[in-house]
Amino acid sequence: MKKILVLAVMSMFTFVVAAQEKIKEGIVTSKQTMTTDNEQMQAQFDAMGDMMSTIYFKGTKSRVELSNPMSGDVVVISDSEEMQTLTLMNNPMLGKKFMLQNVEVTPEMLENVKLEATDETKTIIGYECKLYHVTTTEQGVEVKMDMYVTEEIAPVMTQQTSVLGEKLKGFPLYMEMHVNQQGMSMVVKTEVTELKKETVSDDKFSMTPPEGYTKMEGM
Repeated sequence: MKKILVLAVMSMFTFVVAAQEKIKEGIVTSKQTMTTDNEQMQAQFDAMGDMMSTIYFKGTKSRVELSNPMSGDVVVISDSEEMQTLTLMNNPMLGKKFMLQNVEVTPEMLENVKLEATDETKTIIGYECKLYHVTTTEQGVEVKMDMYVTEEIAPVMTQQTSVLGEKLKGFPLYMEMHVNQQGMSMVVKTEVTELKKETVSDDKFSMTPPEGYTKMEGM
Protein backbone atom coordinates (compact mmCIF):
# COMPACT_ATOMS: atom_id res chain seq x y z
CA MET A 1 0.00 0.00 0.00
CA LYS A 2 2.81 2.41 0.95
CA LYS A 3 4.67 1.78 -2.33
CA ILE A 4 1.48 2.33 -4.33
CA LEU A 5 0.95 5.74 -2.71
CA VAL A 6 4.59 6.67 -3.37
CA LEU A 7 4.20 5.79 -7.06
CA ALA A 8 0.97 7.76 -7.31
CA VAL A 9 2.45 10.85 -5.68
CA MET A 10 5.59 10.45 -7.81
CA SER A 11 3.58 10.79 -11.00
CA MET A 12 2.02 13.99 -9.70
CA PHE A 13 5.47 15.46 -9.00
CA THR A 14 6.64 14.99 -12.57
CA PHE A 15 4.59 17.98 -13.76
CA VAL A 16 6.99 20.89 -13.22
CA VAL A 17 7.87 23.36 -16.01
CA ALA A 18 9.86 26.17 -17.52
CA ALA A 19 9.01 26.98 -21.34
CA GLN A 20 8.74 28.49 -24.95
CA GLU A 21 10.59 31.53 -25.34
CA LYS A 22 10.72 29.45 -22.76
CA ILE A 23 8.48 30.44 -19.90
CA LYS A 24 10.82 30.49 -16.90
CA GLU A 25 8.43 31.53 -14.16
CA GLY A 26 4.80 30.83 -13.33
CA ILE A 27 2.21 28.51 -11.82
CA VAL A 28 0.81 25.25 -13.17
CA THR A 29 -2.35 23.42 -12.12
CA SER A 30 -2.68 19.68 -12.76
CA LYS A 31 -5.29 17.01 -12.05
CA GLN A 32 -4.71 13.38 -11.13
CA THR A 33 -7.16 10.47 -11.23
CA MET A 34 -6.43 6.95 -9.94
CA THR A 35 -8.25 3.73 -10.82
CA THR A 36 -7.63 0.08 -9.90
CA ASP A 37 -9.11 -3.39 -10.32
CA ASN A 38 -9.09 -3.79 -6.51
CA GLU A 39 -12.63 -2.96 -5.33
CA GLN A 40 -11.62 -1.96 -1.80
CA MET A 41 -8.89 0.37 -3.01
CA GLN A 42 -11.13 1.78 -5.75
CA ALA A 43 -13.70 2.72 -3.13
CA GLN A 44 -11.02 4.76 -1.36
CA PHE A 45 -10.01 6.42 -4.62
CA ASP A 46 -13.67 7.25 -5.39
CA ALA A 47 -14.12 8.81 -1.95
CA MET A 48 -10.98 10.87 -2.44
CA GLY A 49 -11.96 12.09 -5.92
CA ASP A 50 -9.60 13.84 -8.35
CA MET A 51 -6.43 15.19 -6.77
CA MET A 52 -5.33 18.69 -7.76
CA SER A 53 -1.78 20.00 -7.43
CA THR A 54 -0.33 23.50 -7.64
CA ILE A 55 3.14 23.79 -9.12
CA TYR A 56 5.34 26.89 -8.85
CA PHE A 57 8.45 27.20 -11.03
CA LYS A 58 11.23 29.72 -11.43
CA GLY A 59 14.40 29.04 -13.40
CA THR A 60 15.97 25.85 -12.09
CA LYS A 61 13.69 25.67 -9.04
CA SER A 62 10.23 24.19 -8.55
CA ARG A 63 7.68 23.66 -5.79
CA VAL A 64 4.83 21.13 -5.95
CA GLU A 65 1.94 21.30 -3.48
CA LEU A 66 -0.85 18.76 -3.05
CA SER A 67 -3.27 17.76 -0.34
CA ASN A 68 -5.51 14.71 0.03
CA PRO A 69 -6.89 12.51 2.84
CA MET A 70 -4.46 9.67 2.09
CA SER A 71 -1.17 11.58 2.13
CA GLY A 72 -2.09 14.75 4.01
CA ASP A 73 -0.37 17.97 2.90
CA VAL A 74 2.76 17.36 0.81
CA VAL A 75 5.22 19.90 -0.59
CA VAL A 76 8.26 19.01 -2.71
CA ILE A 77 10.83 21.72 -3.49
CA SER A 78 13.53 20.92 -6.08
CA ASP A 79 16.70 22.76 -7.13
CA SER A 80 18.44 21.31 -10.20
CA GLU A 81 21.48 23.56 -9.73
CA GLU A 82 22.12 22.29 -6.20
CA MET A 83 20.77 18.81 -7.07
CA GLN A 84 18.62 18.74 -3.93
CA THR A 85 14.99 18.18 -2.96
CA LEU A 86 13.16 19.13 0.23
CA THR A 87 9.99 17.19 1.03
CA LEU A 88 7.58 18.54 3.65
CA MET A 89 4.78 16.30 4.94
CA ASN A 90 1.97 17.24 7.31
CA ASN A 91 0.42 13.83 7.82
CA PRO A 92 -2.41 12.97 10.26
CA MET A 93 -0.46 9.89 11.41
CA LEU A 94 3.14 11.14 11.33
CA GLY A 95 2.73 14.83 12.07
CA LYS A 96 4.99 17.44 10.47
CA LYS A 97 8.09 15.82 8.94
CA PHE A 98 10.74 16.83 6.43
CA MET A 99 13.31 15.08 4.20
CA LEU A 100 16.26 16.93 2.63
CA GLN A 101 17.90 14.76 -0.01
CA ASN A 102 20.65 14.99 -2.61
CA VAL A 103 19.61 13.92 -6.11
CA GLU A 104 21.96 11.38 -7.65
CA VAL A 105 21.56 10.08 -11.19
CA THR A 106 23.78 7.15 -12.13
CA PRO A 107 24.42 5.63 -15.60
CA GLU A 108 22.64 2.50 -14.37
CA MET A 109 19.51 4.52 -13.56
CA LEU A 110 19.51 6.10 -17.02
CA GLU A 111 19.99 2.73 -18.71
CA ASN A 112 16.96 1.44 -16.80
CA VAL A 113 14.67 3.86 -18.65
CA LYS A 114 13.32 2.91 -22.08
CA LEU A 115 11.68 5.67 -24.12
CA GLU A 116 9.96 5.19 -27.50
CA ALA A 117 8.70 8.10 -29.62
CA THR A 118 5.57 7.73 -31.77
CA ASP A 119 3.98 9.78 -34.56
CA GLU A 120 0.77 10.37 -32.59
CA THR A 121 0.06 13.96 -31.50
CA LYS A 122 -2.50 15.72 -29.30
CA THR A 123 -3.13 19.38 -28.40
CA ILE A 124 -3.30 20.10 -24.65
CA ILE A 125 -3.92 23.63 -23.24
CA GLY A 126 -2.87 25.03 -26.61
CA TYR A 127 0.41 23.10 -26.94
CA GLU A 128 0.95 20.38 -29.55
CA CYS A 129 2.22 17.23 -27.82
CA LYS A 130 3.85 14.07 -29.15
CA LEU A 131 3.15 10.66 -27.61
CA TYR A 132 6.02 8.78 -25.97
CA HIS A 133 5.99 5.34 -24.36
CA VAL A 134 8.22 5.06 -21.28
CA THR A 135 9.14 1.96 -19.29
CA THR A 136 11.13 2.05 -16.05
CA THR A 137 11.37 0.34 -12.67
CA GLU A 138 10.55 2.07 -9.38
CA GLN A 139 11.22 0.30 -6.07
CA GLY A 140 11.42 -3.02 -7.88
CA VAL A 141 8.08 -2.50 -9.65
CA GLU A 142 7.88 -2.05 -13.45
CA VAL A 143 6.10 1.15 -14.42
CA LYS A 144 4.80 1.83 -17.94
CA MET A 145 3.83 5.36 -18.95
CA ASP A 146 2.21 7.01 -21.97
CA MET A 147 3.36 10.64 -22.01
CA TYR A 148 2.16 13.45 -24.30
CA VAL A 149 5.15 15.78 -24.50
CA THR A 150 5.45 19.26 -25.97
CA GLU A 151 8.83 20.57 -27.14
CA GLU A 152 7.56 24.13 -26.66
CA ILE A 153 7.97 23.67 -22.90
CA ALA A 154 11.26 22.52 -21.39
CA PRO A 155 11.33 20.51 -18.14
CA VAL A 156 12.83 21.63 -14.85
CA MET A 157 14.43 18.66 -13.11
CA THR A 158 12.76 17.00 -10.14
CA GLN A 159 14.02 13.95 -8.26
CA GLN A 160 11.56 11.86 -10.27
CA THR A 161 12.11 13.29 -13.79
CA SER A 162 15.90 13.27 -13.44
CA VAL A 163 16.01 9.57 -14.38
CA LEU A 164 14.83 10.51 -17.88
CA GLY A 165 18.08 12.42 -18.39
CA GLU A 166 18.54 13.70 -21.94
CA LYS A 167 16.15 11.12 -23.36
CA LEU A 168 13.06 13.35 -23.17
CA LYS A 169 13.30 16.54 -25.28
CA GLY A 170 10.37 18.43 -23.82
CA PHE A 171 7.76 18.52 -21.06
CA PRO A 172 4.80 16.14 -20.52
CA LEU A 173 1.38 17.78 -20.25
CA TYR A 174 -0.45 14.47 -19.91
CA MET A 175 0.71 11.16 -18.48
CA GLU A 176 -0.97 7.82 -17.98
CA MET A 177 0.94 5.46 -15.68
CA HIS A 178 0.27 1.72 -15.50
CA VAL A 179 1.62 -0.39 -12.63
CA ASN A 180 0.93 -3.90 -11.34
CA GLN A 181 1.96 -4.59 -7.75
CA GLN A 182 1.22 -7.66 -5.67
CA GLY A 183 -1.44 -8.72 -8.17
CA MET A 184 -3.23 -5.37 -8.16
CA SER A 185 -3.35 -3.32 -11.34
CA MET A 186 -3.50 0.48 -11.08
CA VAL A 187 -3.71 3.36 -13.59
CA VAL A 188 -2.78 6.93 -12.64
CA LYS A 189 -3.75 9.70 -15.07
CA THR A 190 -2.21 13.16 -14.62
CA GLU A 191 -3.02 16.16 -16.82
CA VAL A 192 -1.92 19.79 -16.74
CA THR A 193 -5.11 21.90 -16.87
CA GLU A 194 -3.72 25.45 -16.62
CA LEU A 195 -0.44 27.34 -17.03
CA LYS A 196 -0.11 30.90 -15.71
CA LYS A 197 2.84 33.14 -16.54
CA GLU A 198 3.36 35.24 -13.42
CA THR A 199 5.97 36.24 -10.85
CA VAL A 200 6.70 33.76 -8.07
CA SER A 201 8.36 34.77 -4.77
CA ASP A 202 11.79 33.27 -4.02
CA ASP A 203 10.40 32.32 -0.59
CA LYS A 204 8.50 29.49 -2.27
CA PHE A 205 11.78 27.69 -2.99
CA SER A 206 13.55 27.92 0.37
CA MET A 207 15.44 24.74 1.27
CA THR A 208 15.18 25.55 5.00
CA PRO A 209 12.51 23.40 6.73
CA PRO A 210 9.77 25.55 8.31
CA GLU A 211 9.49 25.85 12.08
CA GLY A 212 7.61 22.96 13.64
CA TYR A 213 8.88 20.32 11.19
CA THR A 214 11.17 17.54 12.42
CA LYS A 215 13.49 15.36 10.37
CA MET A 216 12.06 12.02 9.30
CA GLU A 217 13.97 9.18 10.93
CA GLY A 218 16.38 7.38 8.63
CA MET A 219 16.53 10.31 6.16
